[in-house]
Amino acid sequence: MEFDYVIIGAGSAGAILANRLSESGRDRVLLLEAGPRDGYFQRMPLGYGLSYYNPRLNWMYWSEPEPALDGRRLYVPRGKVLGGSSSINAMVYIRGRARDFDDWEKAGAKGWGWREVEPVYEALERRLEIESAEPAAHALCENFIAAGESLGLRHIGDFNSGDQTGVGYYPVNIARGLRQSTARVFLDPVRRRKNLRIETGALATKIEFDGRKAVAVHYTQRNASTRVLAHREIIVSCGAVGSPQLLQLSGVGCAALLHKYGIAVIQDTPEVGRNLQDHAAYDHYYRSQRPTMNEQLRPLLGKTIAAIRYALLRDGPLANTMNHAGGFFKSVTGADLQLYFCPSSYDRSPPKTRRMTNPDPFPGFSISISTCRPRSVGSIEIKSAAADEPPAIHLNLIREPEDMADMLAGARFLRRLATAGPLKQVIAEELKPGPATQSDDDMIADIRARSYSIFHLCGTCRMGDDPRRSVVDRHLKVHGLENLRVIDASVFPNVTTGNINAPAMMVGWKGVEIVLAA
Repeated sequence: MEFDYVIIGAGSAGAILANRLSESGRDRVLLLEAGPRDGYFQRMPLGYGLSYYNPRLNWMYWSEPEPALDGRRLYVPRGKVLGGSSSINAMVYIRGRARDFDDWEKAGAKGWGWREVEPVYEALERRLEIESAEPAAHALCENFIAAGESLGLRHIGDFNSGDQTGVGYYPVNIARGLRQSTARVFLDPVRRRKNLRIETGALATKIEFDGRKAVAVHYTQRNASTRVLAHREIIVSCGAVGSPQLLQLSGVGCAALLHKYGIAVIQDTPEVGRNLQDHAAYDHYYRSQRPTMNEQLRPLLGKTIAAIRYALLRDGPLANTMNHAGGFFKSVTGADLQLYFCPSSYDRSPPKTRRMTNPDPFPGFSISISTCRPRSVGSIEIKSAAADEPPAIHLNLIREPEDMADMLAGARFLRRLATAGPLKQVIAEELKPGPATQSDDDMIADIRARSYSIFHLCGTCRMGDDPRRSVVDRHLKVHGLENLRVIDASVFPNVTTGNINAPAMMVGWKGVEIVLAA
């Protein structure tokens, strides 16, 4: 088979690439996705609770033992379905701060500063429908927002308006009770284009090179192997885990690593898989004196009513995300931290087998913090030459002492927030970490024991102008190779402030413009 463009990965960026590269009707585009088509429960917003541990829809990765987190292995879900992680994530839509992208430009990604990416967001959002979580939000969100205001945080009406500092209801990519994944927005309308072919259940195993030119993609589907030619470009869009893994399997990566597994080296590019960044998160749990979503989502009768309400009216608890409200604040250490308010409570600790739709048997809620611009970085490395073996994921969360200091300051802020009048009046007791945890040493021990990844992995094919410190250039082309680009969250030079699905989609939209301009 022969195509003009072969796109590997139909996720947050890949689905946008397929839509826009096939728009002219002239270029033949093949989109490969390892997972299946998305279905009813992926379109239902709270359905992500059912996708969280579903190996058919989710890669369900686990990290290597985390040195700063008591040697724990952390769960790392990634979308394995049309729409990728945009089909299974929590749907909070945050562009990031202007200075995040100015930092990208300073890191060597010329043309990716805020002045250049803001109009890209505006164009993207003319296709996406972004709503506020407020209309369907739980009443306790008002107590959370009022508590934040009592500590000097202002009520933010739109976290994407330019100033994030404050508390409020999160913008979410939900419209009329349906998740606005890239599969729904960008693939559904174009599935019948004659020049676009979408193959699901297709696991890319290798990119083939002729010298330094990428010429073909090998993939397996239904136990058969296929080779497809790409006359113009091969675009890797497998995300922060999958993209470096595929490059390494194809002979692009650290030569010593590739030799270890008998992979012929096309190009020694040690930065492939390095610079892994993520946001670490940490929760405080409370038993509530007032009703929460637990009473709606735990009992069989409550589940049944919610399901009928959603099926008939597209509203109710199933039509929203779990983190209805949140915010951003600067800690006493000077770090930017993010807040999440969830009007439900469920155990996040290992073995992580409880669904979010099966919460605690009492009214409860949680407030979480996450670091916005952490200093700790990790890596992705293959563990064999087999494409179906997960790579080693070293998150290295909170490994730098400054990150732990920021987390401790955030935990202290959560205590202040909980004792502010509007929240204090609804809290029956603090369940975790519990009133006995007071000293810095005890708080740090609890942070090490319970912190987790909030699944904002990025940076493993970093963009920059120096081939010694980056993988792709400002045009998203792999340094030193022809006809090969990476377009997804792995190209972020630095993690952005807040949830990263919006910037991942922005990279997809801007990436198309770069490809078409070439």
